[in-house]
Amino acid sequence: MEVAKDWVDYEIIDMANGEKLEKWKDIILVRPDPQIIWKEKQRPEEWKKQNAKYNRSKTGGGSWEYKTSLPKSWQIKYKNLTFNIKPMGFKHTGLFPEQAVNWDWMINKIKNSKREIKVLNLFAYTGGATVACLSAGASVCHVDSSKGMVTWAKENVESSNLGDRPVRYIVDDVIKFVNREIRRGNKYHAIIMDPPSYGRGANGEVWQFEDNIYDLVDLCSKVLSDNPLFFLINSYTTGISSKVLENILNLTIEKEHNGKVYSGEIGLPMKNSKLVLPCGIYGRWEN
Repeated sequence: MEVAKDWVDYEIIDMANGEKLEKWKDIILVRPDPQIIWKEKQRPEEWKKQNAKYNRSKTGGGSWEYKTSLPKSWQIKYKNLTFNIKPMGFKHTGLFPEQAVNWDWMINKIKNSKREIKVLNLFAYTGGATVACLSAGASVCHVDSSKGMVTWAKENVESSNLGDRPVRYIVDDVIKFVNREIRRGNKYHAIIMDPPSYGRGANGEVWQFEDNIYDLVDLCSKVLSDNPLFFLINSYTTGISSKVLENILNLTIEKEHNGKVYSGEIGLPMKNSKLVLPCGIYGRWEN
């Protein structure tokens, strides 16, 4: 497992009973996590310091319970990257801190390539990977079907002082956009995707991870350049092994471009503890 251990502005203080107690700069949140099935709190006193808690509803969804007043949004830094944090519906804050392991990997690959790199970031959300790749000197095409998420990504790019870097923001269904890029003959040196388990596109297109992921990766192989740098699939879909992503990359990208394919888990460490929270999986192809 690759663990995001270089954070300064984010940490997990404690985990127990299906919840994590986490610090985002100066603000302490409690959020549910299905991986936390143990019951014993390591630091029970710390839980009294929470500023807000996300409570799941028995009928689905949930809501934030504010213990103190919170700013509408605030910023946290990861190395030289800056992100805007906002408590959203369905427990999210607009950032997945465990993705720092993927950001570091991408930055390293782009900087060491010593050439101009065009990146396609699909299901790009609030642009964590977009900011990382821009900071490394790449140009990025950022695609997401949610206008609100794309606006948020622009805020993160500006906050990281990367607004002058070459970036295109596209609000569209990912599959429709890739098909258009194929027709236009546009190519990319690197492709990143973080598909949802289930979702709907801008015009109601249905996405189901198990049904659609192989076809999408196969489709994306047609917009890879002749000398690609990397291909990353990230997933939070329950029940899918990282080996599945590795198999898909072997059957698609590796078949066309000789490189290295591997996969694994990503996670977050708990402060001053041996405990690590599993947070998702990745599959990577690299040249």
